[in-house]
Amino acid sequence: MEINVPDYVLAAIGLLEANGYEAYCVGGCVRDSLIGRKPSDWDICTDALPFQLQQVFSGCKTVDTGLKHGTLTVIIDGNAVEITTYRSDGSYADHRRPDRVEFIRELKRDLERRDFTINAMCYNPKSGLTDIFGGADDLKSKIIRCVGDPVRRFSEDSLRILRAVRFSSVLGFSIENDTKRAVFSEKELLRYISPERIFSELKKLVCGKNASEALSEYGEIIAVFIPEIIPCFGFPQNNPHHCFDVWEHICRSVGFCRPQTELRLTMLLHDVAKPKTATTDANGINHFKTHQFAGAEISSEILRRLRCGNAAVKHIHDLIYEHDNRIPAERKAVRRFISKYGFDFFMDYLEVRRADTYAQSDYKRKEKLKNLDLLAVIALELEEENACMKISDLNVNGNDLIALGLRGQQIGAALRQILEAVISEEISNDKNQIAEYVRKVIL
Repeated sequence: MEINVPDYVLAAIGLLEANGYEAYCVGGCVRDSLIGRKPSDWDICTDALPFQLQQVFSGCKTVDTGLKHGTLTVIIDGNAVEITTYRSDGSYADHRRPDRVEFIRELKRDLERRDFTINAMCYNPKSGLTDIFGGADDLKSKIIRCVGDPVRRFSEDSLRILRAVRFSSVLGFSIENDTKRAVFSEKELLRYISPERIFSELKKLVCGKNASEALSEYGEIIAVFIPEIIPCFGFPQNNPHHCFDVWEHICRSVGFCRPQTELRLTMLLHDVAKPKTATTDANGINHFKTHQFAGAEISSEILRRLRCGNAAVKHIHDLIYEHDNRIPAERKAVRRFISKYGFDFFMDYLEVRRADTYAQSDYKRKEKLKNLDLLAVIALELEEENACMKISDLNVNGNDLIALGLRGQQIGAALRQILEAVISEEISNDKNQIAEYVRKVIL
């Protein structure tokens, strides 16, 4: 079995071997290569001790990223490769990182401390694949399995619980039964993990090709750090527009939009407030009025707790706030919406509404999707026309209004009023028409 290893990685392996040390590509780069994915980075494990690594690579640019844990980052031809000494981890008192590490000379002991069998394979161009724990077979069977005892693996670093679900989502693999039982039994250990590390995994998870299935099956795991979703589990919608409970609808909607982080997070959280806003009418039909507004606020609280950036929090908040806003397919309505949020936001809004629609029942689905298509056509026409949709697009400015006799705060208010008149098509974006409008209506 041959893996195409980049030249800069081969150079690092060659330097180590020339100095009498073992060296193997290890972990995710081997896994991804075996399933035909291009690795995002390359890691090497070796029996060279940290000070020996510094000696071997003294002629290269290096970064001491984690030398006390045996890791040295080496820059070769502008590319970074992490090289780590074989090690055995001590106890994990905080369920996050080992209290101590022991540098060792035996490859097997280094591999047996790793999380999953598919990540515990290594490769050397001369000796080929080393697969002690059956990772290649698990790759073929599309299975996520812990190396050794899963309870112990998760106790050591409880982020591995979420990583198992993430790999299931991204790779489309099933979690092996013993590992799956431990995922659920040990899930509370995720409380030891920092919000930043949780959020990093969650973003990858929701963008996986099997995100809908993973979220549906492992919602209890997500609920450990987003407890706001718990009321959604099994909550009936009892509405002609819906054929799934709230959580199942949410899960399916995630998979109906492209794997862009903010869009996927929007779908994950868009209906989080439905249970708390639910009412039932005399016919037994459930309604969820204002759920989008409450959901926007709840989503912001969740995302800030997970240390999401402010710009992303606002974008997701606004998408959730507007996701149930069924604007008519008319130029004025589209123009006004784009004026408020911008063209790119409008296209995201349409994608959110499409994903929401596809995750509903087929009741009036064709009409809903046709409306969204018409909205998209109008938006694209406005964009092509360079239609006036913001104050800076107006063919007048503050100086023009001063010349017409306006002063101070009147100018800003007048510009906003003029823009609204143009968007409403009361007047065109023509300098003479605007001046006439100012004289007749504003002055």
